[in-house]
Amino acid sequence: MEPIVDIWRGRLVRLRAVEPGDWEAHAAWNQDSDMSRRADHVWFPSSTTHVKRWAEEASAQAGEGDDFAFEIEALADGALAGHIVVNRCDRRVGSFSYGIATLPTQQRRGYASEAILLVARYYFQELRYQKMNAQVYSFNAPSLALHEKLGFTREGTLRRMVFTGGQYYDVIEFGMTDDEFSARHPAFASPW
Repeated sequence: MEPIVDIWRGRLVRLRAVEPGDWEAHAAWNQDSDMSRRADHVWFPSSTTHVKRWAEEASAQAGEGDDFAFEIEALADGALAGHIVVNRCDRRVGSFSYGIATLPTQQRRGYASEAILLVARYYFQELRYQKMNAQVYSFNAPSLALHEKLGFTREGTLRRMVFTGGQYYDVIEFGMTDDEFSARHPAFASPW
């Protein structure tokens, strides 16, 4: 009999829940306005109290529904490499969306790719979802390249939907079905 595979662990990263002690990493990330801009928008500065409260509340999430915030932990050294949030889960249609951010010092190591594939494997093979979606800002060339490399289909463009740095930018819509995932990433889609 084959060993049971840890669905939350790949070769490079492990996905895990937010822990209260993660507040320090998130507080540092909040000070990186370029990272904030690529993930969402440049936020107002957060106090230590606010970030601690967020981490405490996030660590208490019970997993009700299918929306979930995961931490991306590098297996090489146990450091937090980023964060991936699954949201807009629609069980009736079988679709979900996600947003991902990795620290600049952790980029181009394969961590984001593997985190996305681990999430896809779980949502497709355990929860029976059939489609995943991602939105990428048109100025975020590394994320555009990542999604194209993973085999996502560019499904559309929402013009001038983001304003940052004094300019308007487009939002690029990407999607991948469970069949496309299985064909493109058989190592992640194969049965245990």
